Amino acid sequence: MQIITKEETIKNFINNQWVESASGKVIKSISPADRQVVGYVQSSTKDDVDSAMNAAHSAKKEWWRMGQPARGEFLYKAANILEQNAKPIAETLTKEMGKAYSEALGEVTRGVQILRYYANEGVRKEGDVIPSSDKDALLLTKRAPLGVVGVITPWNFPVAIPIWKMAPALVYGNTVVLKPATESAVTTGKVVECFAKAGLPDGVLNMVTGSGSVIGQEMLQHPFLNGITFTGSENVGKHVARMAAEKGIKFQLELGGKNPVIVAEDANIDQAVDAVLNGAFRSTGQKCTATSRVIVESGIYDQFKEKLIEKAKTITVGNGLTEGVWMGPCASENQFNSVLGFIEKGIEEGAALLLGGKALTGPEYDQGFYIEPTIFEGVSPEMTLAREEIFGPVIALMEVSNFEEAIEMANDTKYGLSASIFTKDLNHIMEFMDEIETGLVRVNAESAGVEYQAPFGGMKSSSSGAREQGEAAKEFFTQIKTVFIKKV
Repeated sequence: MQIITKEETIKNFINNQWVESASGKVIKSISPADRQVVGYVQSSTKDDVDSAMNAAHSAKKEWWRMGQPARGEFLYKAANILEQNAKPIAETLTKEMGKAYSEALGEVTRGVQILRYYANEGVRKEGDVIPSSDKDALLLTKRAPLGVVGVITPWNFPVAIPIWKMAPALVYGNTVVLKPATESAVTTGKVVECFAKAGLPDGVLNMVTGSGSVIGQEMLQHPFLNGITFTGSENVGKHVARMAAEKGIKFQLELGGKNPVIVAEDANIDQAVDAVLNGAFRSTGQKCTATSRVIVESGIYDQFKEKLIEKAKTITVGNGLTEGVWMGPCASENQFNSVLGFIEKGIEEGAALLLGGKALTGPEYDQGFYIEPTIFEGVSPEMTLAREEIFGPVIALMEVSNFEEAIEMANDTKYGLSASIFTKDLNHIMEFMDEIETGLVRVNAESAGVEYQAPFGGMKSSSSGAREQGEAAKEFFTQIKTVFIKKV
């Protein structure tokens, strides 16, 4: 497979046209594998946001009036076009973000599945008939869209996350203004192009790119914005929530995670080791559901640790477009420096470094942002490694004496996104399901993973509570109207 060398420019997409930013400026998208230019995206301005918002506002009434089945047909078309272009889009994703090609292709395939799922929503019910106390009346509910929805997405899933937000927003009758993360906006632009080729009417889907502090802020304060869905950092998410609350509009936040895996004494150790490595190091640990803390009962701690280190040493790190590479680089220089900073902090605070902990060097690594798979032990609950989201290939091993202590330690975090347990004990499984304080609960499976037809979201500081994906998405992207019809 050849590395992509063609430079591309992704322009703003407004009113079904690819247009240059009012600034006339572009931003380089740099590959984290070798620092080569993957392409360019527009440096959008407040005027660009205003144009996109106006286009979405002007289009919303006709889009809603089109009807849900017709809107679903556009998603079917977009799914087919995305599927036809899956390989080149996956290659661009790998080049731009660093994710191994097999994972990138899997993400694009997931995008196709999500589009087809929500296309089917076009012919599912949009309300209920409710018994009325008046025998001469009909009482029912129906759904209405919010209107113009702002979509702000991160760099780590530049295909799947924009789609799982845009697809339900569109099928339920909203128009969309999308702001993807600049670091992977070339990839997201290719996804938007699939929607454009599907023939969406003018103004239904619009994209602007550039600084979040400028265009994200402008989106949030625009008078035409009726709802906002955001995935990203906790600090920015809190700002989004404050501004949305002041405007009185709906907001949906998916933020950080500090996801634990409990390995009980009766666990299948080989199964647990494989799942921990996948959960912690696939996508270079750059998933909100990535395994971060591994809490192991003392009876099997040494055996588990030995097998984990032995297998972690076999992980191949390199350019994700190279066949056989298991783990790619950190997605950017900033992320690379952030992860190294967490590793240094762990050593300073007294955690024992068992494996890795350094930037990789050598001819194949020197131009990229590569970090060794890293494992610490002796991590106490008050250490930074146990408290903060690292978003990189770092595992904190934590030893406990029993199952009850494991649950207590797993819940000792401000986050509550995902958690997993490995055990054969049904009583422990049932207790884990009830006691763990996360929105995603996994048993004998890695912490990272969600199916597109199931609700996704966290508890505590990980989420605003509104769930994404599956039927649950309808609750955010629509409003309920209660209708009473009386005979005359």
